[in-house]
Amino acid sequence: MKKSFKITGIVFTVIIIIAVVFAYGNARDKHPYYALDLNIRSAGEAPLMAGFAAVPITPEIPDRWHDNDNNSRYEPNKGDTYDDLNGNGKFDAYWIAGFGYKRAANGVHDDLWARTMVIDDGRTRIAVVSVDLIGLFHSEVIDIRKMLGGDAGVTYLTVASTHTHEAPDIMGIWGGSYIISGVNKQWREYVKRRVVQSVTEAAGNIRPAILRFSQNLTDGGDTVADTREPRVFDNGLRMLQAIDAEDGHTLGTLIQWSNHPETLWGGNFLISSDFPHYIREAVEKGVYNDGNLVEEGVGGVAVYVNGAIGGLMTTNPSLGVKDPFGDTVYSKPSFEKARAQGDTVGMIILRTMRDEPVIVKEASISLRAKTFTVPLANKLFRLGSILGVLDTGMSGWMKKRTEGAVWSIGPAEFLQIPGELYPEILNGGIAALPGRDYETEPVETPPLRELMGGSFRFAIGLANDEIGYIIPKSQWDTKKPFVYNGKAYYGEGNSAGPDTAPVVYRELAKLIKELPRP
Repeated sequence: MKKSFKITGIVFTVIIIIAVVFAYGNARDKHPYYALDLNIRSAGEAPLMAGFAAVPITPEIPDRWHDNDNNSRYEPNKGDTYDDLNGNGKFDAYWIAGFGYKRAANGVHDDLWARTMVIDDGRTRIAVVSVDLIGLFHSEVIDIRKMLGGDAGVTYLTVASTHTHEAPDIMGIWGGSYIISGVNKQWREYVKRRVVQSVTEAAGNIRPAILRFSQNLTDGGDTVADTREPRVFDNGLRMLQAIDAEDGHTLGTLIQWSNHPETLWGGNFLISSDFPHYIREAVEKGVYNDGNLVEEGVGGVAVYVNGAIGGLMTTNPSLGVKDPFGDTVYSKPSFEKARAQGDTVGMIILRTMRDEPVIVKEASISLRAKTFTVPLANKLFRLGSILGVLDTGMSGWMKKRTEGAVWSIGPAEFLQIPGELYPEILNGGIAALPGRDYETEPVETPPLRELMGGSFRFAIGLANDEIGYIIPKSQWDTKKPFVYNGKAYYGEGNSAGPDTAPVVYRELAKLIKELPRP
C-alpha cells in the first residue's frame, strides 16, 4: 500500500512539473531583453523620397465544407461535411478570425495584402506596413524586424493590422475549439516573410517625392455605427498622397479611417479584406457604375490603416448602406454592401484629395517610440497564454510587452496605438456614470489628439500589437447594476484589463509630449 501511494505521489509530482514547464514555456518572453527607445529630432527641411509596394499574403484554401445546419460553424458532429479536394484524408481548415470559433474558410474572394509605405528625409526612413489581418502580436512584429535587418535601411518599422474579420486566425483565439489555437503556423511564418518582402520592395521603389496631405473630418461617419454608449466617433478621413517629384505620377496613398472591417459579418466563409479592398480599388483604379467611370482614381499603391475603432465602430447588419448609384439600401451583410461602402468612402477620399491639399516638397522626420508593459488581468487571456492558445509574448509573469510611437513630417503627426482604442480617449467625451465598476473620474484626459501637433493628426490603430480593447477605466462595466441599458457590453471580455487604458494613455501622452518639434 505504501509503495502504491509513493508511486502515485511521484506520478502526480511529475505531472505537476510537466504542467509548470508547459505553462512557463507558453508564457515565457520569446524576445528576452528586447526594448526599444527611439528619440529622433528632425534635422531641418530636406528633399523627400517615398516608395510603395503591395505583396499578397493570401493562403491557399485546400478543402471546402458544407454548413448543413446553417449555424456558421464547422461541426461535423452536427452533420457538417467537407470535400477532401487535396485527397489527404482530413479536413485542412483555415479558421477565420472573428465572430466566434469553428468558422472555417471556404475559398478566397479577394486577396489579403501586406502593403508598405516608406518615407525618407535623407536621414530617417520610416516604413509603415498595413496587413489584412485581425491583429499581430508585438512578438511577431519583433520577429519581422529581426528578419528585415538593415538591408532596407529602415530606421523604424511599423506593422499595422486592418483588423479584417475575414482573414485566417493569426492570434489563436478562433480555432476549431476554445482550447486549441486556430493559427496555421506555416502560414504565419509565410506572412512574416511576405511583410519583409513588401518592405524591401517599397525601399527598392523609393523615388524623389512630393507629399500631398488632405482630410475630411465629417463625412466618414455615414456608414459607421457606434454600438456602445457614449456615442463617440472618429469620423475623419485623412490621406497622405506621395507624388513622384520628377514625372508627377502617384507613387501611393496612405488612407486612415476608423471602422471595423466586418461589414461581411459572421456568415461569410470567403477570405477577404472586407471594405478596405473596395476602398483601395477605388483610390487606385477609380469608382465605376455599370462599367462607366464615375470618379477617376489616382493610381499607385493604396495603403489603408485603421484608427480608433473600439467602442464599437462597426457597420453591423442593422446599419444600412445606401448604394451611391441608386436607391438600394443594403442591410444584410454581403459583398454588395461592402462594395457600396467602399465606393461611397472611396469617392469621398478622391474628391477630398483633389480639394486644395497641403503640398510638402521639403520636410524632415521626428520620431519618438518606446516599448512598455501592460498588466494582463483578463483571466481568459491568461489561461490562453498558459495553454499556448494565445502566443502573446510576455515580458514578465502576466505582463505583456507592447509599444507606442508618434512621428511627424511637415504638417502631419502620426500616433501609433497598439490595439483598439475607444474614440473618446482620442477625441474626448469619456463618461463616468453612477453605478460604474470603478468610482474614478476620467483619467485618460485630455484627449490624445488634443495633445498632438500639426494640422493633420493621424491615429493608426492596431500598430505593432493587438492588446484588444482600450477602454476608459471610468467606463469599465462588468458588474450589476450595469450602467447602460441594464446589460453588460462586449468590450471588457476582449481587453487586457481595466488598467490597460490608463497605462496606454499615460505612455502615449508622454511620447506625444516628448516628440522633438522645431
